Amino acid sequence: MAVPKKKMSRSRTRQRKAAWKVSAPSSVACEQCGKPKLPHRACRECGTYGGREVLETD
Repeated sequence: MAVPKKKMSRSRTRQRKAAWKVSAPSSVACEQCGKPKLPHRACRECGTYGGREVLETD
């Protein structure tokens, strides 16, 4: 079984853990209304995806 030869210091451990950061989700402009939306998702404002209306909006 693999066992570390030396103890990993706190600073080294924390440096490794600091690399796991959450990035902000990217957004693209809607083709119909121009509002920002998540990629590969239907627009919440106008309800379109790929040039077709797929959601019913008020």
